[in-house]
Order: sequence, then C-alpha cells, then structure tokens
Amino acid sequence: MLIASPNLGFDHTARIDELRPGRVLRFASVEVTAGGKGANVARAARDLSAPARLVGFAAGRTGAAALELLAEEGILALGVPVPGEARVNTIVLEASGRVTVFNEPGPTIGEAEWEAFEQAIAAHLHEHRVFVAIGSLPPGVPVDAYARLVRLAGAGGLITIVDASGQPLARALEAHPDIVTPNLFEAEALVRGTADEHVDVGGIDIRPRALEAAMRLRERGAAAALVTAGSAGVAVVSADVRGWVPAPAVAVRNPIGAGDAFVAGLAAALEQGCAFQEAVLEAVAAGAASVETPLAGRLDPVRARALRAGLSLQAD
Repeated sequence: MLIASPNLGFDHTARIDELRPGRVLRFASVEVTAGGKGANVARAARDLSAPARLVGFAAGRTGAAALELLAEEGILALGVPVPGEARVNTIVLEASGRVTVFNEPGPTIGEAEWEAFEQAIAAHLHEHRVFVAIGSLPPGVPVDAYARLVRLAGAGGLITIVDASGQPLARALEAHPDIVTPNLFEAEALVRGTADEHVDVGGIDIRPRALEAAMRLRERGAAAALVTAGSAGVAVVSADVRGWVPAPAVAVRNPIGAGDAFVAGLAAALEQGCAFQEAVLEAVAAGAASVETPLAGRLDPVRARALRAGLSLQAD
C-alpha cells in the first residue's frame, strides 16, 4: 500500500494518574514515536506483514528525526522536505482510562511544496495496488488536496481509500474514491452539518445513524463507505452491501490509533487481493486488536487473526 500522510510528526504518549488543568503535573512515563495517522497505518501494516510506503512532509530537524525513527522501526518512509518544523502531538492517558489528545497544526505548506508531494506520490504508484490518503492537512495545503491525490491514484488503477474529515473529505468525495472510512462523528458532521462530539456508542440509535451516514457518503461520491462507531461496530455500505459488523469485546489499553489500524487492516487485505467484505472483517479485527496495545498503531497479528475468526457481516 502507498500511504499519503502530509502531517507527519511526533507522538508523545504520556501516562498520568489524573489530568488536572491549571496545575503543575508530572507524567509517570512518556513514549516518543514518529506520529501522524499515516505513521500509525504504516506501523500496523508492518505488524500485519503488509508491504507499505509512507510519504509525508519532513519539516526541519524534527521532520528528519521522525523519518529516522520510522526507519528504525522498519517502516519505508519518504519525506518531502519543507521549511519549519514537524508537529508534536501529545496523547495523555489517565489511570481512569480517559484519553486527552493535544494536536499541533503542523508546518505551513506552499503550492510548490504540495506539487512536490504529488510528484513523490506519482513516482511510487506503480509499486502498489492500494492508495491511502489519511489524516489532517497542514496549513497552506489546498483544500482539494486529497481529491487531487484520489484522481492521481485512480488514474493509475489503484484502489483509493480516504480517511479524513471536514472539507478535505467533502472535496475528496467529488473525486469518487473507492472507499471512505470516517468515524460517526466525522461522517455526521459532514452529511448533517451538525454532530454530537460525545457519541454514546452504547446508544440504541448508533447502528441506524451510522448506516444512514454511510449511505449519504455514497450519495456524495464514494463507491463504498465504512463508518466506524468505536466499540459498537462499523456500518458498511457499497453498491452490493448494506450491513453492520459488531466490534468484538476487547480490553482497552489505548484507543488512539484504532481507526488507523482499521485502515491498515483494510488496505493490507485489499493489497493481497481479498474481496471487499473479507477486507472489512480484517479491518475490524485489526482495529480491535490495536486498542489492546499501549502505543497507537501497534497490534498483535496473532490476536487480530483470533478476533477475525469471530466476526461476520450482518445484513441490514
């Protein structure tokens, strides 16, 4: 798979007993990894033994350091150099299980730098069957950036997957991607114009809401839409399928990056030639396995296979 992840940077995953704003606090431990949703996808793909190449902006010394960390992990990454410095995101895990994420915006990108990014993507399209565009866009990037990449990859015959939100997702839909994978909050924010940021995944209305959102995304241009709803499951809508995959029960250690592992499982299965419905089940298993690990983007492939055995698509 070829992964476009413009907003490459660092993730600081910090553990603390309790986050109390306005106080001087000390973390119990901190793990530093190359970060961004694309990095998580590449990391999960590596754990699934799926060949992947990541393309991202490498801003300044911090961007170069992020590429070095990815190389140390055995992840093939190509950095497009730009001025400034890469962003740092802080993920705070409390003893209660509450998670707080602080995301920086990333370096400002000019049109010439974006064109260089597109050229880097184009140079490697022939090596892959699946293209993934994922994550937020740094300041200055064209709002139709993912639409441009979808058209580029689609013209090369690749299966295109977009995991984005807001206007980048809206514009990407105009390019008719093969699959979009927003969560329920992101999907409803786009198709309804309003959304509940604190979605209760245990609510009885979650399944019909997710299915409705997936249908609306297809109407706006996606060939297939997968709307994830955390521990509740995933709505699946395509030309041939309208259904639901309940998520398996797992012990949650870190929910951050579950959606990225979901995308990795989906893309890895499609890259290997699996049918769409089978790829969806592989995706759910990968996402569920990832929340049982302490770092975003990691998963145990043996555990993912075990979870996959208990999954099925329920027709709606």
